[in-house]
Amino acid sequence: MHRRHQHKRRKNFYQMYGWLFILIALVLVGLFNIYPVINSLILSTMSGKGVVYSFNGLGNIKRLFSDTVFQTALKNTFIFFIFQVPIMLSLALLIASLLNDKKLKFKGFFRTAIFLPCVTSLVAYSILFKSMFGYDGIINVVLMNLHVIREPIAWLSDPLWAKVTVIIAITWRWTGYNMIFYLAGLQNIDPAIYEAAEIDGAGSFKRFKSITVPMLKPIILFTSIMSTIGTLQLFDEVVNLTSGGASTSSLNATLTLSQYIYDLSFKYVPNFGYAATVSYIIVLIIAVLAFIQFRLGGDRDEKN
Repeated sequence: MHRRHQHKRRKNFYQMYGWLFILIALVLVGLFNIYPVINSLILSTMSGKGVVYSFNGLGNIKRLFSDTVFQTALKNTFIFFIFQVPIMLSLALLIASLLNDKKLKFKGFFRTAIFLPCVTSLVAYSILFKSMFGYDGIINVVLMNLHVIREPIAWLSDPLWAKVTVIIAITWRWTGYNMIFYLAGLQNIDPAIYEAAEIDGAGSFKRFKSITVPMLKPIILFTSIMSTIGTLQLFDEVVNLTSGGASTSSLNATLTLSQYIYDLSFKYVPNFGYAATVSYIIVLIIAVLAFIQFRLGGDRDEKN
């Protein structure tokens, strides 16, 4: 009886110290994660300027429907998402497949060279791209010497070409990052599967379509969701390369939702309530797109 009582006391002692250990983590999570989420949700129902706010209910949401700048930012963000994500992921998958070839020499060099842009300083690469895609930059010089174009293209000041430049810049920077995930996945595929398919007469494209893509499906789903989140939060490139399109003939030609939130919070007269509402629109869009991607790429496997 005495021993059982001692065992119970020791168990309670360990449980108490266990809770004390995780209490610090719980407090930090609550303070820096849960509280900001709840506070921003409350803030999204308020309106005002500076530090003066009043409850506005759904007023901020109604304002979104008549806010032409928000609509422009939303349209630009979706243009970047629709064009950039498929191009970047397809390139990353193709390059990873090529660099996984055992016969290829200098694989380490090529892998490092393609991965390096994602660890390059944002400011340094923005300066580089501004120089390359300037009116007198090397891109226009090369294209004109090759007789591809007759006149220099205004890559950074034309509304259309400014978007193209941003898409090229993001693709250049993040393709190597996604390539690493695909390379890791490819190296876990048994080479015997490819050898068997080759013996059966399957060509390179057939092996890529019927073996590589299906077996990398979970990784493709993961990179798709991460790239979607990254593109919908696009901020650095548009600010550093085109200032959100402020230098183009069409104002806000490359403005994104994240930059609009920044402008609402820090550039114009601060309106944190409306900025919080726009932030939750991004959260909602990401949630919907992630759900669609899971339905298209994830659930089907579970059903089978």
